[in-house]
Amino acid sequence: MFLLIISQVFLYLCLSITFGCFLLSLIPKNYRPDITVPKRILLLSIIGIPLSSFIPVLQIILYLIPTSGFYESFQNVVFTFEIGKAWLFVFTLSTILFIFVLLIDYRKEALYGFFGIVLICLSIVGVGWSSHASSIDSTWGFISDTTHLTAVCLWIGILIVVSWFSKDSSNWLAFLKWFTPVAILCFIVTGISGLILMSFVVDDYVTSWMIPYGQALLIKHLFIVPLLFYALLNGIIIRREMKKNIDFDPRPWAKVESIIILFIFSETAVLGEQSPPKETAISSDTVSKLFTMFSKVPVQESLHLSINFNSILFIILAVLFFAMTIYSFIRKSPVILSILMSVLLVVCLYFSFILSVA
Repeated sequence: MFLLIISQVFLYLCLSITFGCFLLSLIPKNYRPDITVPKRILLLSIIGIPLSSFIPVLQIILYLIPTSGFYESFQNVVFTFEIGKAWLFVFTLSTILFIFVLLIDYRKEALYGFFGIVLICLSIVGVGWSSHASSIDSTWGFISDTTHLTAVCLWIGILIVVSWFSKDSSNWLAFLKWFTPVAILCFIVTGISGLILMSFVVDDYVTSWMIPYGQALLIKHLFIVPLLFYALLNGIIIRREMKKNIDFDPRPWAKVESIIILFIFSETAVLGEQSPPKETAISSDTVSKLFTMFSKVPVQESLHLSINFNSILFIILAVLFFAMTIYSFIRKSPVILSILMSVLLVVCLYFSFILSVA
């Protein structure tokens, strides 16, 4: 389970970095900071795509080996299972992309950048093809999951590459001028496609919190709160700060936003390894240990929210940690403090919701 989760986080990260590298190569230099992504980083990201996406395939192969042997199990899974055929598609694209980047400098010609974007977008299609939503609904599940992943990789890919690989903050205001509307559009698309994905697997959102899938979904949604704050901070507030102070460096705060997104990637990976609510009968055997640890509500078929003193107390604490997050920016405190405040904000929001379940 742990290896599967790590592999999925690594897959999202590799897709995002690769997407971001090719896309930013098409942006004129006066509209972005000076970026240098070591070639080995891009090549490792490309290699990481088929390697990390192979782990779920390997899990099925290992399950079949005792009855069919390795070769026959490998052949059956890769050539007959949908998840195997999707991986073979991704592997082929990644091999072409690896050779392309190894032999050609994609930054010299716009056509090279477009070619890389086409291949990485097709790889995302392959990942969407093998997704859980696609197995539930081959059309809308596939479309919504692929759209969701594409929007996320586009937004996060640009953010990661700019925040971690830019030499300085030159042209940052020009960068924000086009990136902010792109990020807003990606967030809207991600939200809409996410709601569509939820409709395939979740009947009752609050009731789903009793099982591991619902717990991961709740935590993922709670991390969107600090993410929106940092998106607002990096898109609007920092722009004003840079106009007043030309020496202000926005890159650490962009890095914080990318780290928060890694938390969201982690919860997304957990979701992919859990049985969704529509396929899970709620019982003492399937209920989440995390849920029973903090909630004394008996296992039942339906839950609802009921605000009480404890939940209000944690909401107040969440507001205080949110204020501390803002204060850490105003005081230019180390970014690690801001990350800690954001995590504590999510923890308090989590307790507020869980303790209000009835």
